[in-house]
Amino acid sequence: MISKDEVKHIAKLARLALTEKEVEKFQKELSSILNYVEELKEVNVSDIAATSHPFEAKNVVRRDEENKKQITNNKKLLDLAPEKEKDYLKVKSILR
Repeated sequence: MISKDEVKHIAKLARLALTEKEVEKFQKELSSILNYVEELKEVNVSDIAATSHPFEAKNVVRRDEENKKQITNNKKLLDLAPEKEKDYLKVKSILR
């Protein structure tokens, strides 16, 4: 079981101000967590292959293709802009 002094030390490291009631509560909760970790250490996992994710994950990406509709929309929007330079909107500088 984790001691009250250890809980207070952890709280100090985390810059938390705990009441005595909260110290007792966290003492029980942290002890419970540490006991569970000890239980997990006893589980035999030697026959289980290491994985980074429980499901087979695939990176789904779209092809990098030109979107004609988007280009047309962008040109229409640029035509409405009060000031433009090349294919960009020209805006006032905010940094000096």
